Amino acid sequence: MDETRGPDAAPSDAELLLETASEAARAVGPRLRKAFRSRPPVATKRDFHDPVTEHDRAAEETIRAVITSRWPRSAIVGEEGGETGSGDLCWYVDPIDGTANFAAGLPFFCVSIAAAVRGELVAGVIYDPVRDDEFTASTAGAWCNGTPIRSTGASRDREAMLLSSYPTPLDLETHGEEALRRYGRFLASFSAVRRPGSAALKLAHVAAGWADAAYGTRSQPWDVAAGALLVRQAGGVYLGDPLAEGDYLAFVGGFDLGSSALAEVAP
Repeated sequence: MDETRGPDAAPSDAELLLETASEAARAVGPRLRKAFRSRPPVATKRDFHDPVTEHDRAAEETIRAVITSRWPRSAIVGEEGGETGSGDLCWYVDPIDGTANFAAGLPFFCVSIAAAVRGELVAGVIYDPVRDDEFTASTAGAWCNGTPIRSTGASRDREAMLLSSYPTPLDLETHGEEALRRYGRFLASFSAVRRPGSAALKLAHVAAGWADAAYGTRSQPWDVAAGALLVRQAGGVYLGDPLAEGDYLAFVGGFDLGSSALAEVAP
């Protein structure tokens, strides 16, 4: 641990925590770029819709090592390694958000790392290793590659782009035809609907104003914690609890949710 840092974190340590998150995210960039489009072997977790590769696990191990070397008295909640450690400081880590894209060779995946102190999100990084885009957020603001970003864009559905993986196979299993009808309403209402994968990177794009809204169901904290902080610090709106499993909805500042087809799914 750097001797200039105490072993325990406070919200005022946001910039130091952000430095660690950035270091950890970039530490796995070379590995992910080298493995990208190598068609690595794929295993599955819950079912065949939930893939994992050796690179997910190895990247998370590297990220954990960086974090614990800097902040040993902290908890880490990772997609692959579960929850370890304890303390007021908790890290939420997704080593590859968008594993299916990564494994197939589609360049829409990222590393997502967030830090929360006593349940308050204070730092987050979303790193796109293919484009070398680094989205960062702290209590002081939000940036892409060091340049401040603002979450601005369309105000109405008919002018807006929605990023969403809804309906997922589980949505279809749970809600059946209603899920398809709801998706149809999205298609009819929005200027464009895209399903690129990677909840974290979708939220980063909303934070940057490159898309206008993002919606997802049954997300986990490692998927959305960093993205939620990015959206909020960039002036957008994030609805849902980013530190608990559940649905989320995010949109740019000034978007009229009341007149939107998304109003019916707002958490």
